[in-house]
Amino acid sequence: MTQATTETSAASRLLVRYRPPLADADVQIEYADQGSGPVVCILASLARSGRDYDEVARLLQLDGFRVIRPEPRGMGRSEGPMHGLSMHDFAADVAAVLDHEKTGPVVVVGHAWGSQPARMLAADRPDLVCGVVMAAASAGKLPPGSTEKPYSRLREAIDGAGDMNLPEDQRLDCLQRAFFAPGHDARVWLDGWSAATHKAQSHARINTPVDDYFSAGTQVPILDLQAEHDAVVVPNVMQLYLGARVTVQVIRDAGHAMAPEQPRAMSLAIGAFAHRVYLAQAAA
Repeated sequence: MTQATTETSAASRLLVRYRPPLADADVQIEYADQGSGPVVCILASLARSGRDYDEVARLLQLDGFRVIRPEPRGMGRSEGPMHGLSMHDFAADVAAVLDHEKTGPVVVVGHAWGSQPARMLAADRPDLVCGVVMAAASAGKLPPGSTEKPYSRLREAIDGAGDMNLPEDQRLDCLQRAFFAPGHDARVWLDGWSAATHKAQSHARINTPVDDYFSAGTQVPILDLQAEHDAVVVPNVMQLYLGARVTVQVIRDAGHAMAPEQPRAMSLAIGAFAHRVYLAQAAA
């Protein structure tokens, strides 16, 4: 196990360019890279940036991890075709970063929407993933007998939160209802949204069969990190379908946003899971 440190370094902001198979244009992905040790790769929520996890990354670095945070297309300096994308495309963007850094298999954290490309990466590139953390993440399936539609809870509020054409008070209402626990300041997420990324990621969610990514392949352990006051996620679905591969943990006093609300609790849960995964990997 790596030793925790008492110092942190600023994240380096790096770029990787690659040409996907059969594509006629390059893709450029910006990513933050900080710390040393076993890698934790964090994928952001819908239409959000990896910068949302600055404090989580800092705390993970103190816990002895190297933290890599790719930016999705349309965010920061990440760019490439934005139309007709699938979860396979977003997972390939993450794979390009990890391949460039020659990380080998890593623990991937997918927050909310980010759990979908995280699981897709585990299915498409099992050589790059040794564990998956679903942080405040919908499974994409529902318990048997449910009449809900997957990913349907508070859909209007989720989409409205990042709609810059709406009045600020209406967006704050959307943010509070969909993302933040009672008593937490939703204003911290008023900025930082990408409309183009939102559109591309929503298309990928709707048009990628859930069975392509649902189970994150067939082998890697999964931490289902739930938020106590999450109004969006139908809880406990992953363990219902995947059994012993899934460990459930609840972050108290957090909503769907989780990272700005409880960064220390989030980092402690991710770090404990990642330490277990890497210890098991070393012993194998």
